[in-house]
Parts: sequence; C-alpha cells; structure tokens
Amino acid sequence: MLPNLISILRLFLVPLVVALIMDGDWTLAFFGFLLAGISDAVDGFIARQFDMRTELGAYLDPLADKTLLVSIFVTLALVGQIPGWLTIVVVTRDVMIVGGIILAWLLGAPLAMRPALLSKLNTVVQIGFGGMVLAVKAFDLIHPDLVHYGGYAVAALTAASMLVYVVQWLNHFSDQSA
Repeated sequence: MLPNLISILRLFLVPLVVALIMDGDWTLAFFGFLLAGISDAVDGFIARQFDMRTELGAYLDPLADKTLLVSIFVTLALVGQIPGWLTIVVVTRDVMIVGGIILAWLLGAPLAMRPALLSKLNTVVQIGFGGMVLAVKAFDLIHPDLVHYGGYAVAALTAASMLVYVVQWLNHFSDQSA
C-alpha cells in the first residue's frame, strides 16, 4: 500500500540526511529532513483519508519517525550542534518505550500501539526542533536562543511524555494482575 511505501522511503532518507549532516552540507540536510517530515504527513493523510491503514503501517510509520529523530538528534550532538544531554533524554525515552513494549510482550500482557496525545505533540516538537537546528545552520540564521531554549522545551516535553507512558504502563500492568 502507498502509505507503507512512503514510510519505507522515509527510512531510506535517514542515512542520506545523516551523511549530509556529517559532511556539513546543511542546506541539503535541511531539505532532506523537510522531505522526510512532509512524507510523514502525506502517508498519514493518505492512510486516514483513503482508509489505507494497515497493521504493518501502524509499526512502520512510528519506526520511520523514531529512526529519523533518533538519528538526527545523535548526529546533531556528534557534530556539536545540540547538547549531548538533550540527545540522551530523547533517546532514553524511545529506548524506554521500545523496552516497555518488549517487556509487556514477554510478560504475556502486550500493549496496544496507541500513542498518547502528548506523545504526538512531543514528536511534532522534536521534528520542529530538528528542522529548526538544520535551518539555523543551512541559512546562517543567528538565533542561538531558539536552539538553546528550544532544547529545554524539547527536554521538558520529552520527560513529560515519558512520565505519561510510565503511568499508562503501571495502569496496564495493574489491570493485568487484577
């Protein structure tokens, strides 16, 4: 189905964008990242509008999002454009989510793949922040406060999202043992 193909193509964009960042080609990296962001919106729109949602898509779309975001945050930290602590917060949340899903499955109490509203907002803010950092470099924008305070906003929202998942999981496991 078309939305799944778009998600797969987004996965293929990740190493390209990472390589462009590592090479310091900020303009192409920005436009590659922008294309990935647009493809995320397009595949979701097509899936919903034309009732093309699939179980595969329910896994592929967030996998493509997380692969892109984690790769961008790690790479931006490696080249010194964002603080390492921020990348650790973002990656820890994603590892925690995957670990929680695997743990629930191993315990015979699988979790449904339904992101919380705060989690969706967090993803949007992380994408916006990544795009902003790339735009600042690509177009020589001089707004260090945007990156600085944007990083704190991303960290706070990421931590809040992590807390929401922990509460959901505790409730899920409490319901399972009752």
